[in-house]
Amino acid sequence: MAREDSAEFHMSERRERFLTSTWGALLAAAFCCLLWGSAFPCIKIGYGLFGIAGADTASQMLFAGTRFLLAGVMVILFVSATSKMALVPQRSDLGAICLLALFQTFGQYAFFYLGLAHAAGTTSSVIEASANFFAILLSALAFRQERLTSRKVVGCLLGFAGVVLINLGGSLGSLSFSFSPDGEGMILLSTLCSATSSCLIQQLSARHDPVLLSGWQFVLGGLGLMAMGVAGGGVLSPTGPSAIALLAYMAFISAAAYSVWSLLLSVNSVSRISVYGFMNPVFGFVLSAVLLGEYQQVDPVRSICALVLVSAGIVVVNRVGTRAGGAKDASRSEAR
Repeated sequence: MAREDSAEFHMSERRERFLTSTWGALLAAAFCCLLWGSAFPCIKIGYGLFGIAGADTASQMLFAGTRFLLAGVMVILFVSATSKMALVPQRSDLGAICLLALFQTFGQYAFFYLGLAHAAGTTSSVIEASANFFAILLSALAFRQERLTSRKVVGCLLGFAGVVLINLGGSLGSLSFSFSPDGEGMILLSTLCSATSSCLIQQLSARHDPVLLSGWQFVLGGLGLMAMGVAGGGVLSPTGPSAIALLAYMAFISAAAYSVWSLLLSVNSVSRISVYGFMNPVFGFVLSAVLLGEYQQVDPVRSICALVLVSAGIVVVNRVGTRAGGAKDASRSEAR
């Protein structure tokens, strides 16, 4: 028994060393962002395969809820099978699961789908990208998890500039700055829920297993979205096996990406990891061009410049993150 505990401890320690290293954090975060980026075109394809109209918010919520419920089941079954122990929450975990589900899954996506029908697509993408900026601000100013420095702000602004550039479509006039409470206002609330969830993951992971939280909050949040979709008259009509396969892949996206992201946030500062999120819309833009055939929207020069800006933002913030990580590891060594 002691030997098993020792092996588990060393495995956890190796995983933490990898996720806090520069290349480990980069590879893990890029993996998450690549999966999330593929979700943008897959959602559009999924709506077609399930016969969901662009303005059918209830069916969109039902679709999202089903995806997240399946994602939670995937996480729970996979971890239970690999650890040979059922991933069942204790009573002490329930409050954390409910709080995280409220912000990370239910609140974020309910506000997103309610607002999407009344907001410009380009503006929505830019507002969504600001979640990474909000996460760092909330971590420093509301949750008091880290200090807000000029370098972190500059890094976020560089990443945000890259997202704006990739969404311009060729000219400043193509980016609509209109704002309506039931459109862009809802998208903004969705973004704030996403940013809050990043800070909550970092805080709650100190006392709870981040993967357990990820899996069970998906189940709870997914059920909430499904209930809201059904109450609004939403229906899902899969057109064949390809529709089911796509839904399974989208569930895998959420299960894998959010679990890895949660692990990253559990051992790194919010600012160090959140800035990688600016890669999401860049990956989404490129993959949409490839999977949806929207090649005419891709300007190679603009895409490269956007990627350079996002990369520069990551480098700037991670220069802080690396030093902070080193200090964190040193304090742990002293504690031992």
